[in-house]
Formats: sequence, C-alpha cells, structure tokens
Amino acid sequence: MSVRHSLLALLDREPTHGYALKAAFEAGTAHTWPLNVGQVYTTLARLERDGLASPAENADGQRQTWRITREGRAELVRWFQAAVVEAPPARDELAIKVLLAIAAQTEDVTAILDCQRAATMERLQDLTRQKARADPEHELGWLLLLDALVLKAEAELRWLDLCAARLAARGAR
Repeated sequence: MSVRHSLLALLDREPTHGYALKAAFEAGTAHTWPLNVGQVYTTLARLERDGLASPAENADGQRQTWRITREGRAELVRWFQAAVVEAPPARDELAIKVLLAIAAQTEDVTAILDCQRAATMERLQDLTRQKARADPEHELGWLLLLDALVLKAEAELRWLDLCAARLAARGAR
C-alpha cells in the first residue's frame, strides 16, 4: 500500500490537515487499514521535501493544512494509471509454512492444509454474511473490499486443494 499516493489522492480533493487525512484514509478504505497519525505527518514531510505537497493557508490558524502541488497531481495521475505489480511477490505466511513443512519432512503437511482449509472456509462464510448485510448504495467501498477478500479466500481454498492433490500424487504425507 502506498501511503504517499493515498495522501496525495486525499489532498487532491481538498487541502486538509494531518489528522483529517488519517480519518479520511480510514473512512475511504472502509476502516480496514488503520493509519498511524505519525506516519501521516512523516509522509507529509516527505511529500513536501519532494515538491508533491506544500503547506497551505488555513483559515483557523490552529492546524497545519496541506495541499497537493502541480507536481503532486502529476505523480498521482501516474500512480492511478499504472498497474499494480507485485514483483517479487509479497511474503505469504501460509505458502512459507507449507513449503518449509515439506522441506522439513517432519511435519504432517496434510494436517496443516486441513487446518488452514477449515479456517479459510470459516472466514469465507463470515465474509459472505458481511456481503449479504452490506448496502451497495451507501457502502460501495466496503462491498468492493469484501468482494476482493472473498475472491482471495476462494483462491486460497483452490491453492490448498492443489497442494493436497500434488502431495497425494507424490505420495507425501
């Protein structure tokens, strides 16, 4: 996740202060990813250093308000237009666990897969219930996030099934 670009996107809507950026980020991401206010201010300082944001005049004189610069807007456009590519892939604790259990040859990999499958099925059922309760008119962001989480859980189940099939074909435990 790019906090840098997220803050630029929020500043592109209107100049604002750090704590409001934190609140807007969390609201805009359906309160799924908390953001440390210290990280907001550190990122704002870097954005200023890089010429992407600058302090703005604020009416109340109480809090420092920030605005996006022309260069910041150009950077934001580049970010929105670029595909997100995970290279190298993010660390996946489940994949690491399964691979190391196979390498160790001392763990029951099938038991690991079964345990994870049960947990993933439970998570998938919970996500499905949340989707059924979500209001598409007022919670579009939350609903889209739930869609992504459901698809990831379904992909994880498919991967677990593939692991089990490959292990069975190999005669591994």
